[in-house]
Amino acid sequence: MKLLNHVTAYFAAILLVVLTAWAGIFYYNMLDEIYDSIDDGLENQKILVLQKARQDSTVLQQKDFEEGYYKIRPVTAAWAKQHKDLYQDTLMYMQNEKDFEPVRLLTTVFQQGGQYYEMRLITSMVEEDDLIEDLLYSLLWLYLGLLATLLLLNNILLKHIWKPFYTLVNRLRKFKLDSAQPFSSPISKIEEFQLLGQTVEKLLQKNVAVYQSQRSFIENASHELQTPLAISLNKLELLAESPNLQEKELEQIGGVLQNLERLTRLNKSLLLLSKIENRQFAEEETVNLQEVVQNVLLDFEDFFAFHHLTLTQETDTPCLVNMNPDLANMLVMNLVKNAIVHNAPRGFVRVHLSSNALVIENSGQNTPLAEDQLFQRFYKGTASTTSTGLGLAIVKAICDLYSFHVSYQFQEKHRLQVQFK
Repeated sequence: MKLLNHVTAYFAAILLVVLTAWAGIFYYNMLDEIYDSIDDGLENQKILVLQKARQDSTVLQQKDFEEGYYKIRPVTAAWAKQHKDLYQDTLMYMQNEKDFEPVRLLTTVFQQGGQYYEMRLITSMVEEDDLIEDLLYSLLWLYLGLLATLLLLNNILLKHIWKPFYTLVNRLRKFKLDSAQPFSSPISKIEEFQLLGQTVEKLLQKNVAVYQSQRSFIENASHELQTPLAISLNKLELLAESPNLQEKELEQIGGVLQNLERLTRLNKSLLLLSKIENRQFAEEETVNLQEVVQNVLLDFEDFFAFHHLTLTQETDTPCLVNMNPDLANMLVMNLVKNAIVHNAPRGFVRVHLSSNALVIENSGQNTPLAEDQLFQRFYKGTASTTSTGLGLAIVKAICDLYSFHVSYQFQEKHRLQVQFK
């Protein structure tokens, strides 16, 4: 959820709570004002009826509400002295509504001509259920109006305010450490955004410097290692061709040559892995993995024959991916090489390519490999002396670079799958 929508959701919830609380307070205050107004009206009606009764004694003969809004009956002096003015709510049948409706009733006592009388006056009231319904609809429309206003402000005002932030994020997404263009933060009048941009800019400048230093160190170290290794290999090969060497000496030279060759492969693999993780393979194009897989399998024909492995391939389906062609070749080559190196004598390798996945299955040891360690550097499922332990680490690095998903399963055979989409 975007920050603006997140803030809007909080505001909407808070606004709903505040309006609900305000509605309750407003409702009871409004009822209190209504009761005060009605009671004042009843008090005024009482005064008018008393004035009318002093002028016309027939007023005292009204015994029922059917003839008006009041009724009078005589009472004893003792009863009258015990009662005061009483305001209360009650129901009365209304002819026009054909139903009982709420009314406000005033019961009072007065004296005229030495006789005490009880008088009851009524007036219509606001129906509370109608009042609540009207208030609810009014508050609902008010809430929706405020919410619409809030959304409008978010999409116009707040988006304009947050524009430097989104500009900064977009520039960060497009920025690459190996880019020749320096990173520049967007200009903003808001102090916090200025501070954020300056901090990010300084941080990236340090990262670029560290990246360039690390890149130079790796390349120089690899080059410096590769040269003495190549010289040592050449000299040992020349030494091995000497006719005066004993068989034991030849075996020792062969062991040294094997270790130096492994060290050479290790040096190249670490350099490759570093370049992948540093995103130095920037060139991308649409690669047909069908051609890549078929070419790699053709290159490894002698290896399959040497290890007496049975190859089964289903690679007739084109598979188009957008990536660096060299990395595509390295991805397939390392997967196939892994299936050959970590296989059983006279085993099998099955290669299946679909439009969105590459699956390679092979025989090998009858126990599953440690899935949580399989793609880590220098992990070896077998004690192979020819393996550097970096093949699947390179595969994982390439998959991470292009957001591919690589997985491992074991069901009486080892199965590696790369999902491209």
